[in-house]
Amino acid sequence: MNEIADAAGVTKPVLYQHFRSKRELFGELLSDCGNDLQEAITKAVTTAGTSHQMVELGFAAYFRYVEQHRDAFNLFYGIGVARDDEFASMVEQVSNTLAELVANFIEIEGLGPEQRRLLGHGIVGMIVGTSTHWLRTGSELDASAVARQLADLAWRGLRGVHPDASTNGADDLSDGSTPASTS
Repeated sequence: MNEIADAAGVTKPVLYQHFRSKRELFGELLSDCGNDLQEAITKAVTTAGTSHQMVELGFAAYFRYVEQHRDAFNLFYGIGVARDDEFASMVEQVSNTLAELVANFIEIEGLGPEQRRLLGHGIVGMIVGTSTHWLRTGSELDASAVARQLADLAWRGLRGVHPDASTNGADDLSDGSTPASTS
């Protein structure tokens, strides 16, 4: 708390007037990081004219946030957060919100809400995993390039998604065969 107070230019007692504990301060930081990330993505996708642009702009906003706020990203997705149920719940809530945002943009005829949410979580997991690797390895790849490549992967991958095959018997490969070509 001494270091935080020094960095903020206040005394430790003043810091404790705003936050009763380190835990409360950390929770507030997590909340702010999550809200900022959600806001950046939401703001970016509202300018899109097409679904494809939404994907591209959403990914670009995410990676710009990560690039500009590396410490916040590491704080939010750090290993220590996962060890604490309350903090892990905060991160999960943000992940759920982002996945729901993504799910709302998935326009695949016949795909139910739960399937859309599942795909939304898959996309969020993809970008979090890529961001973590990107930051930890010190990759020299440009955030815009990474965002474009992953947006392209997500867009092309989503175009190949069909409603749950188990509900209509299509593409059942339990016998080990391969699907017939549809082209």
